[in-house]
Amino acid sequence: MADLRLTTSSYLVLGVIDKLGEASAYDVKVEAGRTVAPFWSVPHAQVYAQCDRLLAAGLLAQVRQESGRNRRVLTLTEQGGRALRDWLDDPEFVPVEARERGILKLWFGADPEALVPGQLGEHRRTLGEYEELAESVGTLLTPGQREALEFGIRYERMMTEFWEWVGRRDERAPDR
Repeated sequence: MADLRLTTSSYLVLGVIDKLGEASAYDVKVEAGRTVAPFWSVPHAQVYAQCDRLLAAGLLAQVRQESGRNRRVLTLTEQGGRALRDWLDDPEFVPVEARERGILKLWFGADPEALVPGQLGEHRRTLGEYEELAESVGTLLTPGQREALEFGIRYERMMTEFWEWVGRRDERAPDR
């Protein structure tokens, strides 16, 4: 493993398999989409590639299920569990890359009047979904999962406030 560079996507795969106990690459893809996708998306093809890389590196072990579709079920090896724990214990700060397409469009001169309604609507919708999720299953989440959900709620509130502010551009414009 000395020459294997683990990425955040590698740790996502290790973390999902650790939480599930065992999982196929498909299970990892579905669980990631169901849980962490709002704040960390990973392309489906990358999940399968990461599973193969981590298996080859000895961080995952596989068993072929005899029944059904003969699918490959993956589990963490001791080495994989250690790598995951080391990553979880690492306090390193990595700056956020927001990747908000609407912000990029503003930067390059898009018409705010055209952008604001759609951006505001989507951020309000997402905020509502997160708040409903917190209300319905918030007590079932681990503290870390609840904190991640709270991040999503706060982020969507901030984005809603931002797009409302952009929408008031005429009010902020200096007198000419």
